[in-house]
Order: sequence, then C-alpha cells, then structure tokens
Amino acid sequence: MRKVTIEYRVPYADTDQMGVVYYGNYLTLFERSRNELMRACGYTYKECEEEGWMLPVTHAEVDYRRPAKYDDLLEITAWVKMHKGVRIEIACEIRRKGEEQVLVSGFTRHAFVSTETFRPISPPERFIAILGVAKED
Repeated sequence: MRKVTIEYRVPYADTDQMGVVYYGNYLTLFERSRNELMRACGYTYKECEEEGWMLPVTHAEVDYRRPAKYDDLLEITAWVKMHKGVRIEIACEIRRKGEEQVLVSGFTRHAFVSTETFRPISPPERFIAILGVAKED
C-alpha cells in the first residue's frame, strides 16, 4: 500500500476564534495530501481530467481527536483505504511533526465519473495499478 506524507505549517488564517484550526479546514488538508499521493504515484489530477474522468467526493468522515493550532507543523499522511467498483476511499491522518498522537483522522470516498456525462465509469486500470491497491469484491 502506497502512502505519502506531506508537511503543512498552520497559518493564522486557518484558525478560528478559539485559536485552533477551523474544523472545515481539515478537509482541505485531506485534499492536499490526496493530490500529493496521486502525484507521488506519478499521476496528477490534471492527467485524470485530460483522460476524461474525475474523482468527485461523494462522502467524507472526519474524527477530531485533538486540535491543531497556529504555527503547528503538521504531517498529513494519505493512502488508499479501499477500492470497490467505481468507488475509492482515501484515508488521512494528521499529526504534529515528530509526535505519534493522531490529531485528526478520516477519509473521503470518491466515484470515478466521466468528465463529459458526469456518470460513473470504470476506473482506469493504469490508475489502480499505480496506486497499488487491491480491489474489494
């Protein structure tokens, strides 16, 4: 299973009045790591669109355990959790750099869809092979 970890320093703009990262911003961090997972595997989202398919989010789950704060250096790890039919789930964990404790974890579920029709399509074999994930029946 391929994993990628990126670093992200929390800017003041990402925090709320309580001084912690606003809860909705974690999904943006999930997206950053998801894009870098694809890039690390040699496949960019731009290439997906050029080939005629997209991966819109159909479901998201986030488990908030501990808050991240302004100026924290975070490590965000992403990997493919599951692939079944036209669906794929990308899991994420967020930690402060150098710490073991998970601050936030979760996943996003996506559907492979055509850029022309917005209808589900079979995932390209090249993409699945690059991610190194086994299909679930």
